[in-house]
Amino acid sequence: MEEKVSIITPCYNAEEFISQTIESVLAQTYQNWEMLIVDDNSLDNSISILENYVSKDTRIKLFKCKENQGAAHTRNIALKKVTGKYVAFLDSDDLWKPTKLEKQIDFMKEKDAKLSFTSYECMQENGELLQQTRHVSGRVSYQDLLHKNSMGCLTVMFDANYFSDFQMPLIRKRQDYALWLKLLKNTDYAYALEESLAIYRLRENSISSKKIELIKWNWKLFREIEKFSIIKSFYFLSFNIIKKVLNK
Repeated sequence: MEEKVSIITPCYNAEEFISQTIESVLAQTYQNWEMLIVDDNSLDNSISILENYVSKDTRIKLFKCKENQGAAHTRNIALKKVTGKYVAFLDSDDLWKPTKLEKQIDFMKEKDAKLSFTSYECMQENGELLQQTRHVSGRVSYQDLLHKNSMGCLTVMFDANYFSDFQMPLIRKRQDYALWLKLLKNTDYAYALEESLAIYRLRENSISSKKIELIKWNWKLFREIEKFSIIKSFYFLSFNIIKKVLNK
């Protein structure tokens, strides 16, 4: 029998894209999943769209925040409700390829991996695919990941039965990076599946597109979550910036 996957999807004002995201889950060749969507008090038509999907498929579950709390809070709400052996992440504007779950679970079983991630492609905000793939290979340790976050959130999957704590640290941004580091303190490696199995939407006004903001939140991660010294934090921040500039 197929083991269940719990899919974590935060949603905020995503009426333009959320249907495409859900449809990419419905199209999965691996069908034993639950999609835990947490709406962060959207002001658009997201709730109506989500409720329509919930009424049609019991695997899709909707939770509503009464006030906007940010991605870390909304993801943690969903993470507290997982019932699957595996946990995967998919934001409300990104897409999975149809074989994503099937191939990644097979890969994790083959490697006996507790944490994994894959390559992924990029598309413009309007959905047009770019000739831009973020390639990954091999495996990464905690120390490797400190130098560069190579794990795209939309590609990560972990074994929920193995880890005792997978709540995200409550920082406004880079909480996914913080979680990967947290998990890697409890398993030796995260294994990379080289095949591209997801598509990341580049948003013009997204926080992730604001490089200065990312530097600030990476600094906060190293200083306040990892509790590194100023010198050690600057060391790893410098590596992150250099590798981002060089795109390596």
